[in-house]
Amino acid sequence: MDQKKQARAATLMRLTDRLNAGLKILDRLDQRFFRARLVTVSLGAVATFLGFGFGPETLGWKVLAGSVAAFGVVVFFHRRMDRRRVNYGLFLKWAATQVARLQLDWKNIPASPELGVEANHPFASDLDLVGDHSLHQLIDTATSRGGSERLAAWLLSPTLERSAIEHRQALIQEILALNGFRTGLAMKGMQVKAATAGQWNGEKLLGWLGQEAPPRSFLPVLILLFGLGFCNLVLYGLFAMQLIPAYWMISLTLYAGIYLFKFGEYKSLFEDAYTISQSLGTFRNILLFLETYPYPAGSGLGRLSAPFTQVKRRPSRHLNKIVWITSAASLDNNPFLALLINTIVPWNLFFAHLLNGYKAELRITLPQWLDTWYDLEAYQSLANFAYLNPTTTFPRIHLDEQPLFEVHGLGHPLLNEDVKVRNDFSISGLGEVAIITGSNMSGKSTFLRTLGVNLCLAFAGGPVDAEQLSTGLFRVFTCIQVNDSLSNGISYFYAEVRRLKLLLNGLENHFPQPMFFLIDEIFRGTNNRERQIGSQAYVRALAKGYGAGAISTHDLELAKLSELGLNILNYHFREDIKEQRMVFDYRLRLGASPTTNALRIMELEGLPVGEDLTER
Repeated sequence: MDQKKQARAATLMRLTDRLNAGLKILDRLDQRFFRARLVTVSLGAVATFLGFGFGPETLGWKVLAGSVAAFGVVVFFHRRMDRRRVNYGLFLKWAATQVARLQLDWKNIPASPELGVEANHPFASDLDLVGDHSLHQLIDTATSRGGSERLAAWLLSPTLERSAIEHRQALIQEILALNGFRTGLAMKGMQVKAATAGQWNGEKLLGWLGQEAPPRSFLPVLILLFGLGFCNLVLYGLFAMQLIPAYWMISLTLYAGIYLFKFGEYKSLFEDAYTISQSLGTFRNILLFLETYPYPAGSGLGRLSAPFTQVKRRPSRHLNKIVWITSAASLDNNPFLALLINTIVPWNLFFAHLLNGYKAELRITLPQWLDTWYDLEAYQSLANFAYLNPTTTFPRIHLDEQPLFEVHGLGHPLLNEDVKVRNDFSISGLGEVAIITGSNMSGKSTFLRTLGVNLCLAFAGGPVDAEQLSTGLFRVFTCIQVNDSLSNGISYFYAEVRRLKLLLNGLENHFPQPMFFLIDEIFRGTNNRERQIGSQAYVRALAKGYGAGAISTHDLELAKLSELGLNILNYHFREDIKEQRMVFDYRLRLGASPTTNALRIMELEGLPVGEDLTER
């Protein structure tokens, strides 16, 4: 492992050890506080009994008040210690997850959410971008499902604009440098995950906001009901003094009729108040953290977080409103008291009306909060990836420069450092095709995936696993792991043909950006002769298209195309035989492969080779 990465790992391991030690101390304190509560209650009960039984009456009350106060103090400090213990546990879990991400310990990295990806996506299924043991799972630290989806969207549907990519790079670098922001946001996220037992999903909240609201023109009815309520009290008072007949019953009936008729419009809204309060309260700490964090003056992060810091739209302002309204709604927990108060004044209708107005305000602010939060979580994920992998670099994005693509020290982020081999590679201009030959297991397919996954990281604005990378803007397309479909009656070969046809269509020059294609073992689903004819014709077509890329193949005949004057270059991986074992160094070299190893592998595994069937 690289020294910088080893230092990161050592720091996290020391932090984990300290947190474990601190958590053990807090666990012991928790037991002591529990015993202290029992002792305080017991001694307080005995002292109170003795005070009332053997002393003056005032002594008993004083002892009782002192016992309650002492118990309250113990409970206060116990709860404060317990909150600290919970936070220690969450911090420990976060640190352990960081170590797991650093060491590619997949069992201890949180699983990725189910993300729908279209079947014919240009590159998703070939590059292990989403799903189990994927780049997304390794990088994703989002608390919300929306944040996870935002990160996946950046990887799967990149915005091919230089300014947008450089803007993301700048924000990620800002967050990378702000250790307090990264750690604070991560810890608030751990609290949300603990409360929701998983990722927070804002769809229910947005769905509530999207529901049709009751009419806002309810204020005249409320004024009428308050007037009738006041009238009821006056008429009842005069009736109680036997000054007038029971006219209050008429006004009360009128009050009840109007109340019940209008409450039907607001009933569901009022019933939602507690649920919405709980949903907002779940990520309250994150909102308040983003509102109060001291952003550096003039920073891009501060501008991005503006929806949380604008005075009229600050989360604390809105959260205080919903807490107040929800507290009023809790009156329904006491049916008798609720009936009594609503008989006097239109309590429920009044607060339902306030909630409706609050909902109208929230319909403007909440989508902005969530959208910004999702962006921040995606930025945070990529910044955390850069922190854990200090050898990564931010690529240079250029327009119309030569070479179109150039990388030094390129590695795959899903490979451990002790097995990772880094290579250099470049594409000079459009129409260039790199044909990569080599033996089985020599590293051809992995190299293609390495190119593709780092391009996806680069166009998402993130750091790449390379010493240096410079690239123009490309649409990425891969044909590496083609899947047949028994249910649809599609053979492997036909599925591959359809995939390659999509690639040719994408190489037409009416697209804004050229294509970067990666093809593994072209036409492997047919016989040798037809494969050679078809693959040679296909490579010629690629060399004339609006793009560039690489093809891996076992077919050494394809390497001869470089002799025809086309813009085709040959590369290869090689192997050695040591002590009856195949040994690979996974180094990319210029030129066509001088060797093959299929028969040698068969021989080493004890299969018969070299038999001439024509002798029979």
